[in-house]
Amino acid sequence: MWVLNCEFSSNLFPCFPFLSGLEFPWGPKPFAEVVAGPLLRNNRQTADSSSLEGHYVGVYFSAHWCPPCRSLTRVLVESYRIIKESGHKFEIVFVSADRSEESFKQYFSEMPWLAVPYSDEARRSRLNRLYGIQGIPTLILLDADGHVITRQGRVEVLNDPECRLFPWHPRPVLELSEANAVQLHEGPCLVLFVDAEEEGELEPAKELIQPIAEKLMAKYKAKEEETPLLFFVAGEDDMSDSLRDYTNLPEAAPLLTILDMSARAKYVRDVEEITPAVVEQFVNEFLAEKLKPEPI
Repeated sequence: MWVLNCEFSSNLFPCFPFLSGLEFPWGPKPFAEVVAGPLLRNNRQTADSSSLEGHYVGVYFSAHWCPPCRSLTRVLVESYRIIKESGHKFEIVFVSADRSEESFKQYFSEMPWLAVPYSDEARRSRLNRLYGIQGIPTLILLDADGHVITRQGRVEVLNDPECRLFPWHPRPVLELSEANAVQLHEGPCLVLFVDAEEEGELEPAKELIQPIAEKLMAKYKAKEEETPLLFFVAGEDDMSDSLRDYTNLPEAAPLLTILDMSARAKYVRDVEEITPAVVEQFVNEFLAEKLKPEPI
C-alpha cells in the first residue's frame, strides 16, 4: 500500500552479504569508517572519502532497474544543483544495487555526484547493512558529523522541490498525504484522525499532539536513538479514507490510533474528547507494551 519501492531479494543479490547473512553483525560503525576509500565521479576521476568531511551527505541507495529509483534520480539531480548553488556543503554518495557493472555505469552517467565503485562489493554491502536497507530508492541524510538527520530523504526531496527546508530535520507532526504515506511503513505511527476538509483545519490537531511528539523526540535524541513513534494528523480526504479502509478503522472523528504496518497491528483509543493527557497516556502505554493490539 502506497510503497513504490523496489524490495531486495537475496536470490537477486548474491553479492550482498548483508542480505544472505554471510557477514556477522559486529555492530554499527561510524559512516566515515564504513565509507572509507576512493569514490568515483562520472568523469572517471576519483575522490577520497575524506573529502566528505564537514559536509552534509546524502547516501543514495538506488539502481537503474528500479523505476521509482529512476524517477527520483531525475528530481534529485535538480535538488542537488539547488542545494550546491545555495552555498551548502553537500555531497551525495551513490550506493548501487545494479545487477551489472554496465548498468551501473549507464545509470551513474546521469548523476553529478560521487559513487562507491561497483567493484567494491564489500563496501556497498557494509553501507547497506549499516542503515538496514530493505528497499530502494532510499536517501539517507547525514549531518557534518555523520549522524542521521533523516531516513526519509526521498519524501523530503519530493515534497520540497525548492529545497527550502534543507537539510530536512524531522518535523514532530506530519499532515498525512500521498507523498509521505510511505512513512507509515517505517515503524509504528500515531495517527489522529479529525473532521477537517479545508487547508488549515488540521492545525488545532497538530498543536494538540505536537508538544508530546517534541518531548518524545528530545528524549530519544538525547540517547542518540531513533524516535520509536512517528506522529501524523489526518483529515477527511481520499488518503485518509484509503488508510481507514486498509486498516479497517471506524469512520469516527476524532479518532486516536497507533498503526504498526510491519506487525499488521493497530491500537485504537476511541474517546469522546481527545486531550493532551489522553494522547500522552496512550503513547506511554504503547511504549510500555501495555496495550492489546488488534489485527490489521
